[in-house]
Amino acid sequence: MEVSNKYVVIKHHIEEAPKESDFEVKTESLNLLVDEGSDDIIVKNLYISIDPFQINRMKSFSPSQDALSSSTAIIPGKAIDGPVIGKVVASGNSKFEKGDLVLGVFTWAEYSLVKETSILRKLDSSEFPLTYHLGVLGYGGMTAYVGFFELCKPERGEKVFVSTACGNVGILVGQYAKLFGCYVVGCTGSHNKVVFLKEKLGFDDAFNYKEEKDLSSTLKRYFPEGIDIYFDNVGGKMLEAVIANMNTFGRVAICGATAEYTDLRKTGSLDLVNVIYKRITIKGFIATDFMIHHFSNFMKKTSNYLRTGELKVIEDISLGMESVPSAFVGLFNGSNVGKKIVRLVEDEE
Repeated sequence: MEVSNKYVVIKHHIEEAPKESDFEVKTESLNLLVDEGSDDIIVKNLYISIDPFQINRMKSFSPSQDALSSSTAIIPGKAIDGPVIGKVVASGNSKFEKGDLVLGVFTWAEYSLVKETSILRKLDSSEFPLTYHLGVLGYGGMTAYVGFFELCKPERGEKVFVSTACGNVGILVGQYAKLFGCYVVGCTGSHNKVVFLKEKLGFDDAFNYKEEKDLSSTLKRYFPEGIDIYFDNVGGKMLEAVIANMNTFGRVAICGATAEYTDLRKTGSLDLVNVIYKRITIKGFIATDFMIHHFSNFMKKTSNYLRTGELKVIEDISLGMESVPSAFVGLFNGSNVGKKIVRLVEDEE
């Protein structure tokens, strides 16, 4: 059986902020038959995770491209890949049967021809929505969990600052910190998002960084006693301002640098004298480094928070392959709140 298969490509390398015109939705024919006993598996994709780190793969060069197999360069004209949830429709591999729900690194397409090594795990949709495995129970949730609990080692009552606080990771970090008993302030890019953080998610305070001319003075206003923990999703001048306001033995966990991904002019400079004499710990990290030793604890704690309703899940879902370019561009113009996902079918749960 042959189907028409839509997939998304970049037309050329993207060096600055992405535009919808940088992408193209192409179509090819795909045979849904595989040879029995082969490693070939065909997956009908249900949900595509849209993540800002992909912009570094779309550049002609980025240091990230040599760091991990999941960060290799994306070739213009070739299908983009990333975290996807799908349903097996044909399998030559005895470990996977038709109808299995799987999470893996598949192409941004309606159907993907994959190997066993591309599949991270099978999924059970009986308790939580499938989309949770791309966000709160996926890499985003794991990033928030290990960055806050394992790297920052919080103590109750400490002062926590979260940048890009309305993003997939920031929303979860802020909630973890509040549930743990910390004072939490977030920054975001609009008045409505500030209200959302305070009224819907329980942040102690929040501010719109676009309205602030002097970030260091702003942080001094919100943290008159200094910052103990900074969870950094943005880098740039914000990190520079935070270091000036950190307490002795402050901790900084860096999982993203969105301010620098599309404009190198926004790169910040660290006051190393402050770092040294305040004995500040700054740690860059990637969630996959912690999967073996911390994934089970993360899943247990986060699942319990979800069952009790203490952890709120915020998802921003678009529909259809044609919406992928606008969904990705939206990550960089501040239009999304929470985990960005593209749903490719009306209902598969």
